[in-house]
Amino acid sequence: MNFTLRILGTASAMPVTGKYQSAHVLDVHGRSFLIDCGEAVQQQMLRYRIPIMKVDSIFLSHIHGDHLFGLFPLLSTMGMLSRSVPLNIYAPNNFGPVLKFFLSYYGAGLNFEIRFTPLTMKEPEVILSTKSVEVLSFPLNHGLDTYGFLFREKEPQFNVRKDAISEYCLTLKEIGTLKRGEDVIREDGSMVKASEAAYKPYSPRSYAYVSDTAPFPELSSWVKGVDLLYHEATYVQEFADKAAARHHSTTLQAAAVAKEAGVGQLVVGHYSSRCKDISLFEKECKSIFPASHAASDGDLFDLPMKDFQGRK
Repeated sequence: MNFTLRILGTASAMPVTGKYQSAHVLDVHGRSFLIDCGEAVQQQMLRYRIPIMKVDSIFLSHIHGDHLFGLFPLLSTMGMLSRSVPLNIYAPNNFGPVLKFFLSYYGAGLNFEIRFTPLTMKEPEVILSTKSVEVLSFPLNHGLDTYGFLFREKEPQFNVRKDAISEYCLTLKEIGTLKRGEDVIREDGSMVKASEAAYKPYSPRSYAYVSDTAPFPELSSWVKGVDLLYHEATYVQEFADKAAARHHSTTLQAAAVAKEAGVGQLVVGHYSSRCKDISLFEKECKSIFPASHAASDGDLFDLPMKDFQGRK
C-alpha cells in the first residue's frame, strides 16, 4: 500500500529556467491528490507519468497565481478527456468567484461535477475522510486566506495470527472482534487477548503541506510528529527581511518548525528567483534539522510502511 509524494514544482512567483511552480501529487493506496496547481502542472504530470484522470481531489492553499494558474487548463483537459466522475476542490472561500468566472466562460465542455468545498477554519479540521486516509486543513499566515493540509493514513485493522486461529479455535465472530483490537470474552469466562492473538500490521504514515506562510506559534503543534513535512522556504537567511515583509519563511524558520514538531523528514521548496543555489537552502536547514532535503522538480519521496514498533 503506497504512500508517495511527487514534487512537480519548486519555484515561487517569478518564472525561472528549469523550475516550475508549486504543485505536488500525493498518492495514497492508489488514490491521487493534487496539492496546489501552478503553471505547467499538466506537462509535469505527463513527464512523470501521473494520469490526469486519476486525480481524485485538488487542494489549493491560496489564490496567488503561482499556486493556481495551472488549474483551469487542467480542468479543460479533463473535459476533453471526457471525465464523468465528480472532482473535489478544497480551497479558500475567495476561490469561489474565481471558479465561477472560469465556469461562466469555459464550463460548457465540462461534463463532470466540480464539488467546491470552501475552507474557513481557524484551527485544524477534517475536510475529507476516505477508507484509507483522513485529510485535515489548517490556516497559515500569509496576509490573505491561506491553508495548509495534513494527510494521515487511517489506523489499520488488526491482523489475527494464523496460529492463534487454530490454537484458540476462533469463530468468525471472534476473529472479527480481534480485528477490531478487542479482547474475546467467551461464555465460560475465558478470554482471548487481542494483544496475544492479533497485531497491528503497520503504523499510519503522514504528510503535511505548509505552503506560503510567515512563522506563527501554533504551527509546530499542528504538524507534530508527521513522517514528512513540506514547508516553504522561499528565502535563505540572508533575505530574512524580505521574508518578513512578504509573509514567507526562511530556511532556518522552516527547520525550526520541523525540529520543534519532531517530524521525520523536512522538505523545502518554493525558492525565490533571487536564490540560485539550492544547496545553500539544504545546508542552512540541516544546521538546525539534519533530516532536511531541498527539493528539486521531479523528486519522489516514498514513505515505506512501518510496523507498529516503527521499523521499516
